[in-house]
Amino acid sequence: MFKRSDDVLIAQALSGKKSAWITLVKRYEKSIFNYALRMVNNHADAMDLMQDIFVALFRNLHTFRAESPFKGWLFKIAHYRCIEFYRKKRPMQSLDDVPEQLDGHSHECPEQTLVEQQQSSELLQAMQRLPIKQKLVVELKFFQQCTFDDIAQQLGISSNTAKSQLYGALDKLKLFLPANSLEKTAMQASTDNSSEVNHV
Repeated sequence: MFKRSDDVLIAQALSGKKSAWITLVKRYEKSIFNYALRMVNNHADAMDLMQDIFVALFRNLHTFRAESPFKGWLFKIAHYRCIEFYRKKRPMQSLDDVPEQLDGHSHECPEQTLVEQQQSSELLQAMQRLPIKQKLVVELKFFQQCTFDDIAQQLGISSNTAKSQLYGALDKLKLFLPANSLEKTAMQASTDNSSEVNHV
């Protein structure tokens, strides 16, 4: 079945086609919700933040210029809304208030599911202890797989600042997580850092 591109859906949504807007929202609602959940660590607040993000998207859709991928632009809106959410609410969620499952993926092996949920819960809890700027950098780097240049562009900082905030965040996360939980993350960061150092 033909899958309409984001640009086509945006054009149709702007022309008043409601189904195009609904399709666009459904295409990204899961990733936006999971992003929101990682940011606020509370299901109800994540739902509120997701709603704020899509309301902001609806209001600003006419300003989108297809000079860069829509997903990156959408997550830039998400980051702004997240910062605003923190400024307004400044939530103090309990570190024990962690969802049982972060996404809708199912696994054939119950033991593996339990391990992954535990690791996700530990990371989610630990991330709540980071300052919002560091949390956003971790989100962009390891959950959105952005390069340091992408992070710099999205957050309006330099690539070196993005790196500095990431490694500062990793140092803090190491205090709250078992060593093996961060091993893969740290290796990924090290690899990406060495590959991008010439571009900074």
